[in-house]
Amino acid sequence: MGKPRNGFENIVREVIERGTADTAKDWVEAIRKDYGRAPLIFERMAERPEVLVSHLLYKNSVLKTGTLEPKIVELISLAVSAALQCNHCTDYHVQAALKKGANPDEILEAILIAGLTSQSTVLADAYRTYSDTIEECISCGMKIPEPTRRDDEDFS
Repeated sequence: MGKPRNGFENIVREVIERGTADTAKDWVEAIRKDYGRAPLIFERMAERPEVLVSHLLYKNSVLKTGTLEPKIVELISLAVSAALQCNHCTDYHVQAALKKGANPDEILEAILIAGLTSQSTVLADAYRTYSDTIEECISCGMKIPEPTRRDDEDFS
């Protein structure tokens, strides 16, 4: 499918002229060629070509009109996949990042950043909930007692 040379309208025109079934089949094949394989979700969506075509039209309207280099897009996709704990997606985007020129150090860095961000998200959400409920439990209305300090604890 590639970057549209004459605009997004030509992609839409191709779908209209060729139909969704042929377009979906060709697009899945192009993805296999570019990335070495097609994600399972694309294979399943291709069983209902309209679903795959609409998904890829949206995907391409975001990615093909953007300014980020393909390698950076794959590293971001890898980090998001890792943060969302989608092993299949992470595996796919590791391979795609390698095909788009990322090296193992860049891939590891993306994974580490995903882990840092995921951990921060868990902590920020939990601390906010804790702070909001520290005086009174939202779900049960029970008053939360002040923490007691043991004499043998050192908090310095």
